[in-house]
Amino acid sequence: MNYIKNKIQVVKAVSMVTYKEWSAYRTHSMVSIFVGPVYFMVQYFIWKAVYSGNSVLNGMELSQILTYFGVTALIGYLTMDFADWNLQMLVRTGKFLTFALRPVHHRFFALSQKIGHRILGLLFEFLPCLFIFVFIFKVNMIPASPGWTVLSIVLAFLMNFYLNYIIGLTAFWLVQSTSIRRVYQLLLGIFSGGLIPLVFFPVYLQKLLFFLPFQYVSYVPTMVFTGKYSLAGIKMGIPEIVGIQAAAVLLAALASEAVYRASMKRFTGVGA
Repeated sequence: MNYIKNKIQVVKAVSMVTYKEWSAYRTHSMVSIFVGPVYFMVQYFIWKAVYSGNSVLNGMELSQILTYFGVTALIGYLTMDFADWNLQMLVRTGKFLTFALRPVHHRFFALSQKIGHRILGLLFEFLPCLFIFVFIFKVNMIPASPGWTVLSIVLAFLMNFYLNYIIGLTAFWLVQSTSIRRVYQLLLGIFSGGLIPLVFFPVYLQKLLFFLPFQYVSYVPTMVFTGKYSLAGIKMGIPEIVGIQAAAVLLAALASEAVYRASMKRFTGVGA
């Protein structure tokens, strides 16, 4: 019990400090409010042209597509992560040594930072954009299953963090892992469903994506929001796909720990 209380106190302290630190630059967050709506408008004109003369494509109506991109934009505000960049910076500058000497696991510290950072995103990015989508664009933002949707977004939050943390750990081998980060972000942007719903990809690629972690960051929580999930011809109930998402997050967490331990064997702290 004391162990859990201590962890909760660490999360509170670190997330609050991070929130206060980044709130000094809240104008930056507020500027990013325009990213979601502008992205949505671009998608609106593109898909309106694609659906010209068609009522349904790949099982999705135009209204469903618009809801899809509105939801993905909002989820992106809640799950955005910078663990890979931050970890690379700490390794490159040697500042990781100070974290290695602390009694708190750096991954837990980084997760606590992300919580504080995304609380700020919730207030200054998510809520204003939700208002814009609902009252200006008239997009339906009522989830089919609110409870399952919240759970799926939390799991997407964790999945994005663990994947980014693993990418950041490559800095222990490469020092400068910018190229890997860029490749990963490209793959994530395409295969997470952020740019196009995964059901529009060829069936053989959908089958591959079903076994990759990318869909759990954006596509799955968006489908949970709509109340229907299908990929590569596989249709699942919401509880089933959220259960699989939870299992995938657990595997990602175990993988990050394995890579972290391997990284620590390569770590040398001069002056410690």
